[in-house]
Amino acid sequence: MIEYIKGELTRLTPTDATIETPSGVAYLLNISLNTYTPLNGQKQCRLWVHEVIREDAWQLYGFFTEQERELFRLLIGVSGVGASIARMILSSLPPSELEQVITSAASARLKSVKGIGAKTAERIIVDLKDKIKPAGDTLLQQVTFKSEVFEEALAAMVMLGFPKQQAQKVMKKLFDANPDLKVEDAIKKGLAMM
Repeated sequence: MIEYIKGELTRLTPTDATIETPSGVAYLLNISLNTYTPLNGQKQCRLWVHEVIREDAWQLYGFFTEQERELFRLLIGVSGVGASIARMILSSLPPSELEQVITSAASARLKSVKGIGAKTAERIIVDLKDKIKPAGDTLLQQVTFKSEVFEEALAAMVMLGFPKQQAQKVMKKLFDANPDLKVEDAIKKGLAMM
């Protein structure tokens, strides 16, 4: 599974980006307008990846932030919302606004997105309302240090089978107490706290 791709941005359009890695392999990633905007004019970048593997195709979707990727994953988990509709939603609404629309049940704002009808908008709100915290309350916003060590330790805990939200709480507590923790120490202490 690809977590992110980092390298030279060799081609960029409002719908896709091509990143060439140092090994010489170039990846084509489908992107939203929210990802396109910060990439415009950049030579190097890192995009968080979601893979869609089907019998007839293997597609990569790239996101400038982990928050946007998580919202994409939540959206495609809703019945009737595929990858292209999720990308359209994320192109129309910034991630923070989308979270607010869902938590405040503003279905009219969702219906304004091309391809989203009343039933789909309601289904998105009903399915995701409890999965998204109100703005200002998300753990990722509370985590200000955003160190690579924190992210690596968190990813390891999730790969070990612990729920992401629970692992974030534990890692936040550990790194608040000691921001200079090494990955191995954070994982060992995290396992003891789970």
